[in-house]
Amino acid sequence: MSDSSDKLNLPYIQPSQAQKHVTHNEAIRILDVLTQMSVQSDDNTAPPGGAVDGDSHIVPLGGQFDWAGQDGKIATLQDGSWQFLTPAAGWRAYVAARGAMVVYDGAAWGALGVSEVQNADLIGLNTTADGANPFSAKVNSALWTALPVADGGSGDIRMTMNKDTTGDDVGMVFQTGYVTKALLGCFGSDALRLSVSQDGSAFFDGISIDPATGIASQPQLPRAIAYTNYDNWLDSAGWTTVGLNNADYNAQGVFDGATNAFTAPMAGTYQIGATLAYQQDSTAAGIRGRLLLNGATQLRGGRAELPVGITSGEAVLHLQTLVSLSAGDVVTLQGQGVGAPAYAAADQTTMWIAKIG
Repeated sequence: MSDSSDKLNLPYIQPSQAQKHVTHNEAIRILDVLTQMSVQSDDNTAPPGGAVDGDSHIVPLGGQFDWAGQDGKIATLQDGSWQFLTPAAGWRAYVAARGAMVVYDGAAWGALGVSEVQNADLIGLNTTADGANPFSAKVNSALWTALPVADGGSGDIRMTMNKDTTGDDVGMVFQTGYVTKALLGCFGSDALRLSVSQDGSAFFDGISIDPATGIASQPQLPRAIAYTNYDNWLDSAGWTTVGLNNADYNAQGVFDGATNAFTAPMAGTYQIGATLAYQQDSTAAGIRGRLLLNGATQLRGGRAELPVGITSGEAVLHLQTLVSLSAGDVVTLQGQGVGAPAYAAADQTTMWIAKIG
């Protein structure tokens, strides 16, 4: 018969042994340390001051003083002196100083590896999860990678987020200082939306894709269509700014009927076009038009002319160009009679602008 148990090395009471209670109490003490094992620390290389009987520590590499040569063992204070227990593979302990579980693999203590977690209520990675965020992670980067075919996987990786009904939300929320700045997903409908906000309260859709057709729209794209509701007299001796005083469409307020002008709200590439419908004054004439930038520069490609002899009420001059504008740039439409004064006809004289890039 051996002197101790195989797993925990508990001392056995031997036949005809005197003072059997000593051996029994020693076994109880060991069980008291190892059962539901909890230690104060696993990173102190020397015994801490103020230790009391029952305190236990895992001795890390480089044990000193009373712990010298006891690396990896469990040091427990009994009757004022340190006793040491040699761990076996699979032993686990709760480290109170770190609030972490560790396991001994037969050579060293390390983080407790969990091969399977099922039906966990909360999971917090480097942070505390709660009912509102039952899975929480506080990290600087995260990686999701496919399981390769060589490891028994398919080589694919897909992330699925499922919402209950069409009116619910599913998507990604981007925040700064916990204030929502952008949304990407299907929020309140099945249309894919990219929305942005300055204050986390008012949101603007930058892109929306219709799930029924796949057609993408940009609801906030700067664009406008304006027209004049009266005949504009055009001198033949100089240019006249056409009084575009009404708008069929005016997203982002790029058209100002008071100034008859379009103002770029942000830098980018814009498509600009116009029609000048010819209306004869007292004498047959032609008509020319141009698109003017900031009251001084004629836009390249933004000028055209119809000669004398065109039919009043039927002839229409078309202008169209692409131009790179800076925020605040102003574009106006100007006209001129050719050979004699003329009119830019009401309702059919128009101008449009749209940001395309």
